[in-house]
Amino acid sequence: MTPKTKVKNLKLPFLFVNLAMTADGKIATANRAVHSFGSARDLAHLYELRATADAVMCGARTVEISQSVLGTGGGKFRKQRLKLGLAEFNLRIIVSGSGSIDPQADIFKQKFSPIIVLTTRRASAKKLAQLRALADEVKICGHREIHFPNTLRWLREKWRITRLLCEGGGELNDTLFRAGLVDEIHLTICPEIFGGRSAPTIADGSGMKGLADAKAYQIQSIKRFEGELFTVFSRKK
Repeated sequence: MTPKTKVKNLKLPFLFVNLAMTADGKIATANRAVHSFGSARDLAHLYELRATADAVMCGARTVEISQSVLGTGGGKFRKQRLKLGLAEFNLRIIVSGSGSIDPQADIFKQKFSPIIVLTTRRASAKKLAQLRALADEVKICGHREIHFPNTLRWLREKWRITRLLCEGGGELNDTLFRAGLVDEIHLTICPEIFGGRSAPTIADGSGMKGLADAKAYQIQSIKRFEGELFTVFSRKK
């Protein structure tokens, strides 16, 4: 798979987030030892969403901890992609402002689709060289922080990404929420309590300064499957 030709339409991709959280709003335990706790149905839901996306995006720590390769989940879901007119495999995007990614991460060992790394000028020349040897493209997207509006336009223009799925972690989500870029949230609520002041949530980072800065969403759907709730929220226009 190679980058597609440029398009004139520079609208941002439709950006949707998918996460599972405990009943007390945690996406992992405080020590990050437990980060996957959803059911088999929740895992299938993840692959169903990936099957609708041109690309899947994750923060570097999330990719490392989960040992995810950001793949399609097998032939069943690749067939779904083809029926939707999408490429057989989704593009894979790793976000790391510092360029710190384990070169031995599982994702780099699987070559089924291009890997794009988004970083900033904080990444050293040594790290950039290492990443360029591993990924199909390394894009510097800002000085200290990634400027996501411009970055998403670039992803749409160069790689023709119109639907982008983000799977965390919390700091990446927080950045996207604060920038007002998240169109839709798919949130699985699981019947566990993790607790812990430092346990990560769906939106960590600096957060909003006040209620006036909060990003408003509306409930689109709530479905119960056994002990879990599958919810969808859409951004208020």
